[in-house]
Amino acid sequence: MLYLMDFGVIVKAGVSIWGWGGLGVILFVVTFGPFAIFYFAFYILCFLGGGLAVTLLFGKINSEKYLEKCEHSFLPAAPTAVPRALEEMRRESKQIKIDRRLTGSSIIDEPLQQVIQFALRDYIQYWYYTLSDDESFLLEVRKTIQNALVQFATRSKEVDWQPYFTTRLVNDFAAHLHVFRKTQQRIEDSRQKKDASEEFVDTFFEVEVEMEKEVCRDLICTSVKDEEAFLRDLCEILLYLFLPPGDFHNKNMRYFLREILAKGILFPLINQLGDPDYINQYIIWLIRDANCNYEAFLNIIKLSDKVVELEAVRDRAAEELQYLRSLDTASPRVYVDDNLVAKLAEKLNYEDTTPEIFDDIQRKVYEMMLKDEQFYPSFRQNPLYVRMLAELDMLKDPSIRGSDDGDLGM
Repeated sequence: MLYLMDFGVIVKAGVSIWGWGGLGVILFVVTFGPFAIFYFAFYILCFLGGGLAVTLLFGKINSEKYLEKCEHSFLPAAPTAVPRALEEMRRESKQIKIDRRLTGSSIIDEPLQQVIQFALRDYIQYWYYTLSDDESFLLEVRKTIQNALVQFATRSKEVDWQPYFTTRLVNDFAAHLHVFRKTQQRIEDSRQKKDASEEFVDTFFEVEVEMEKEVCRDLICTSVKDEEAFLRDLCEILLYLFLPPGDFHNKNMRYFLREILAKGILFPLINQLGDPDYINQYIIWLIRDANCNYEAFLNIIKLSDKVVELEAVRDRAAEELQYLRSLDTASPRVYVDDNLVAKLAEKLNYEDTTPEIFDDIQRKVYEMMLKDEQFYPSFRQNPLYVRMLAELDMLKDPSIRGSDDGDLGM
């Protein structure tokens, strides 16, 4: 019963509120008209906008007064964000000084500096300058490379190279030759009809497995992808040993240097050193100034038991002989007058031979070779020849002048 009474009170209160509210609205519309509601809303918006404008104006005036007080105080005014950032960048962009010393030897350091410069030019500068003109990045990369080379030189000085070059390297080279000779012998014994080059490669690595037991380099030597992966791993180890910890843990820097070393330096270098034409040219350059005498040439031929090599030597010797003979037929010869030749023939046939029988022809040949410029051109241009004539006081002799004005025919 009490609940119903409370509910009735609430209902009556709600009805009375709605009734009085509706009555107020009706009276407002009758008194002020149908558009009074819109005017009322407009008045409220104007009130809020005016209050906001007054607040902003009051804040602006107080802020300007506060800034004027700050300008007259001992504290400087805070600059804006962009000038502040530019100022900080100028402070940081200080010139980086790089020590050009790498190994301590100028003979080695200068070529290494040129190699570094060419590497930066070919692998970094051509794309970096399209992004920025700031040299600090290039200087930092150069500094990192030089630090790695300094570490390499320092560690190399601590290694005892004598046992490596006298024992280990010699043993590795001898083992390689042993595998090569054994491969040749096995191919000659098998006499398979397989492709010669493919057969030799397969047999070589089979023999290597038999001799090395646990090591086989067939994938690295026959697959380009495996060779590149091996070089990347090798460069990663070298960078771990030579780079500072901060640079090595920077993955972008590490991967960048790894690709340059592996794909840009080591891979082309190995391909060049493995090129037979390059090896032959390098051997020719090494023995260019060395004279091979007759005994050494015969000993080399006697030590060879390959018919193909001996035939190649024979063909090469025939080409050299033909070339030398062609030089004997391109050189100018002295042609003597037919009358002098006829007189000489007559003296040889009908007169007693005397030491003076060739004097006329000898005198004629001497004069022609002395005055004609086609004979001994390089000898005449040699300054030693002119100095010899001057020492012998023969430059004033009209018989050796090359022209009417007294100059030599050179």
